[in-house]
Amino acid sequence: KVEERIARLAQKARAAGIHLILATQRPSVDVITGLIKANIPTRIAFQVSSRIDSRTILDQQGAEQLLGQGDMLYLPPGSGIPHRIHGAFVADEEVHKVVRHLRTLSEPVYVDSITDGSVDIPGLPGENGHGNGDSAESDPLYDQAVAIIAETRRASVSGIQRRLKVGYNRAARMVEAMEQAGVVSPLEANGQREVLIPPPPTG
Repeated sequence: KVEERIARLAQKARAAGIHLILATQRPSVDVITGLIKANIPTRIAFQVSSRIDSRTILDQQGAEQLLGQGDMLYLPPGSGIPHRIHGAFVADEEVHKVVRHLRTLSEPVYVDSITDGSVDIPGLPGENGHGNGDSAESDPLYDQAVAIIAETRRASVSGIQRRLKVGYNRAARMVEAMEQAGVVSPLEANGQREVLIPPPPTG
């Protein structure tokens, strides 16, 4: 159903002049289907972990050789040759600094029914799939945990415990939040998780 709705929205957007931007952290064929690709004329690929992922996005390899930090391949409509361009890289800490600055400019207005979890928001991670104000992504150590996972290529709760010196429950909540965010895969039959984000750039 999602695939059909995205295709229909893309068709309407093209006719009405709406700029439609879709993004995914999992460039697999079950996410980026042929129907979706047929209705999205422009594609951008950031650094991916394999040639297969690059071909899924661009129909050709190359994105696996990008350097990260905003390095990307841009495939314009009607062209079979992608252009290598560089976008602005904004680190998570920079985003947090901007948010903190904006908070000093005016008093924030919160919708309490959302932040206290009394309203169910489809697609928002939380207990039982419902929204709540205690998301592990708001943990001050969450970004560091993601960086550790990306660097070590091991989605290990015990590894996060050791590196960040936190308890098991807190580390496990962060790994579960990473699964919801598409950073790591669900638990596989062997009890391991695959790391879905690319490794940090070297040099």
